[in-house]
Amino acid sequence: MMPGPARPGARNLITDVPGLSVGQAHDEAVRTGVTVILPEARAVAACDVRGGGPGTRETDALDPHNLVEAVDAVVLSGGSVYGLAAADGVAAWLGARGRGYGLVTTAGVPVSPVVPAAILYDLANGGDKAWGEAPPYRALGRAAAVAAGPTVALGTAGAGYGALAGRLKGGVGSASAVTHDGFTVGALAAVNSFGSVVAPGGRSFWAAPFEMEAEFGGLGSAGLAAAGDDWGLAKADPAPRSNTTIACVATDAILTPSQARRLAVMAQDGLARAIRPVHAPFDGDVVFVLATGLRPLGERPDFQIARLGALAADTLARAVARGVYAAAPWPQGQPGAQPPCWRDL
Repeated sequence: MMPGPARPGARNLITDVPGLSVGQAHDEAVRTGVTVILPEARAVAACDVRGGGPGTRETDALDPHNLVEAVDAVVLSGGSVYGLAAADGVAAWLGARGRGYGLVTTAGVPVSPVVPAAILYDLANGGDKAWGEAPPYRALGRAAAVAAGPTVALGTAGAGYGALAGRLKGGVGSASAVTHDGFTVGALAAVNSFGSVVAPGGRSFWAAPFEMEAEFGGLGSAGLAAAGDDWGLAKADPAPRSNTTIACVATDAILTPSQARRLAVMAQDGLARAIRPVHAPFDGDVVFVLATGLRPLGERPDFQIARLGALAADTLARAVARGVYAAAPWPQGQPGAQPPCWRDL
């Protein structure tokens, strides 16, 4: 028997997955920010990288054959290579609270928080990047961890504060889905893509077929059409390593590292459903998976992984659209041109 349709969770956010909270912080003057996904207990994790210009930390540790099977947080940040320091702030905050991996338990030996991270490029958006030897990302990472809770501001917030989605203002989006038999899947994306999230000549999101309850405008899929080589509102002159959609998908299922990895691979299809083109040489697309381990897969685990992977892709596509749908302009009075927002189309 095939499963029945899923529905959004109570918040329609990644924090509908039990055991997760999210914190965000941004610097208005710099036009950048950080998003932290924080599990209550260490969570099994995996990662899949498809873009041609990624920037990551600790992703090698997530290979299923390596020692560490669980992580303490996932960090998404603006700032390109500078933004990887956001994970330092999160790791220090976690370590000070005794949260992390402990190979030994000798008094005076600190634990080692495992904090994988990915960054997007927002260095050319007009913000004040004259930070010298003191980029703001470590402090922003710590501030985001401190602020973690059940709510997630969408649009111009956190890691998506300085983002551009094609030629539109990008942002942070999140969505969730609950299956008829009680599994929860959530997704969060910081959308800074080379490709466009809307079809050429209109306002219709490529993710429209997966929309639930008019969560990003309810325009439907009637306007979804494009000729070959017609990319609509994709960036006109992309540069290497300057575009990225970074994301985290989560579930309350009990997964092994290998199962989490398969979920990450399947979830990447959500980016292809929401952005055109995607996974280009200019992109650094990265998808993390967290499993909070509260619900067993049951007697048919491979089938359940297929179900959850398909649902993760759909939910990630919705999160991408919601991030751009909610994006608002930066405050006025700062240098740099204002990109149009979806609401301006």
